[in-house]
Amino acid sequence: MTPRREIFPHVIEMNYQARRRLGCCVYLVFDGPEWMLIDIGFEDTAEEIVELVRQMDFPLSSCRYLVATHADVDHIQGLKRAKELLPSAVVVGHPETARTLQRGDRVATYAEISAQGISIDLPNIRIEQTIDEGSTLKLGGLTLDVWHTPGHTVGQLSFRMGNLLFCADNIYRDGCVGNIDAHHGSDLPDFIRSLERIRDSDVEWLLPSHGPVFRKRNEHLQKTIDRLDQYQHMADFGTCAVDWPLLDEWDEELIRGFDASKG
Repeated sequence: MTPRREIFPHVIEMNYQARRRLGCCVYLVFDGPEWMLIDIGFEDTAEEIVELVRQMDFPLSSCRYLVATHADVDHIQGLKRAKELLPSAVVVGHPETARTLQRGDRVATYAEISAQGISIDLPNIRIEQTIDEGSTLKLGGLTLDVWHTPGHTVGQLSFRMGNLLFCADNIYRDGCVGNIDAHHGSDLPDFIRSLERIRDSDVEWLLPSHGPVFRKRNEHLQKTIDRLDQYQHMADFGTCAVDWPLLDEWDEELIRGFDASKG
């Protein structure tokens, strides 16, 4: 049996377990023989991840859930293969994630970004059980509370377990956040509200979907919130912005006329 490298009691992160990057963070949560995976990543690592789980002596038949935090292809492409390997597991995600995957939306999932020549296979994936704000996932004696934390995507979920928050693509250790893109369904006011909720919570550790785990610090979150608040008023963010104050300034200048002496 391969030693289990728990980052917290009942939690193994598969990149840390493998001691190398496999893709997005894949969290194995367990209590006794029962276990679940939060995200799975790309299809080409799904079998390797399941094999790592087997080597840690977890019964494959005891996988209860395969969780999709949201519908991005780098998080869910391997779900179809994982379900084939773990047929007793239930694939769960937000209703919007279910709808996005049901219609095979290649733009909303980032499977297709034609301007950058990105075209990634998007298997036919079915969310078998939808979960939303207020839902819980039970695993042995553990309870994970489901938070709906939209902003990066409409259907993004986070999961609270005690003092831990599996925070998906809301925030990373360097203060960055998941991509903000109108074609992806990003929403800046929602993003800010989700970050404020995390800031105001009493969780102690944030377990993101990319990069290392880190301790929650309110000043770190506030700096990110302040940056996203600025984004709301910048043309750089196109239709994700809520307004562009420069246009109001221009309206005033059109009325009073241009004065070169004022720069």
